[in-house]
Amino acid sequence: MFDSLRLCDLPDKHRAVLRHSSSTRPVIWLVEENGIRAVVKDFSVNGFLYRNIAGRFLIWREEKAYRRLKNVKGVPALYRVIDGIALVTEEIPGKSLENLEKEIQLDAEFFHALKRLVDKFHERGIAHCDLKRAPNFILGEDGLPYIIDWAASISESEFGFFPLNKIYRRFLLDDYMAITKLKLRHIPEEVTREEKSSYDNRGGLEKVVRSIRDRLRELLQKIA
Repeated sequence: MFDSLRLCDLPDKHRAVLRHSSSTRPVIWLVEENGIRAVVKDFSVNGFLYRNIAGRFLIWREEKAYRRLKNVKGVPALYRVIDGIALVTEEIPGKSLENLEKEIQLDAEFFHALKRLVDKFHERGIAHCDLKRAPNFILGEDGLPYIIDWAASISESEFGFFPLNKIYRRFLLDDYMAITKLKLRHIPEEVTREEKSSYDNRGGLEKVVRSIRDRLRELLQKIA
């Protein structure tokens, strides 16, 4: 799908710019072909060194995550990679969860579905690592949760030995903590005692792991 799409055509043929580029961030285009819309994360507009080092690395990593999560309902489909520096994925019609609590209140069933979605990609050995950012969640037009932007994700196989395995488990927990954070915004009365306790946990070892995790997350977010 989108086999005929070329990077040189995007400035003229895109339907919208979802995010403009910066020195370290790719442009994100909305495109359409044969009535099907897609999102293109495109590093070709970045500087030569950045697009060919960081850009290619990040596209390669995100492609790996999408392939590992193929057919998981709630994760956009990967259509293709263009020239190693652009990623074409399914557009998810819906609303970002950024400040969505000011418009509507998500119900308990939405959060049950979100928990099942997180369980599914954890079962496939992937931690998202950036779910504290509400824009990475979408309330689909079908009422179901979707999770986008897998550039900062990590796999269990990459963190399989000590002490990285502890950091990986902390990232898994962080994905669940992001659900609790959203529930506190929308339906705080549904947050269980166990969820609240885990969310507030500040143990000694946790602080050390959390500190390492936060520095790693900052690095991933900067290059993603």
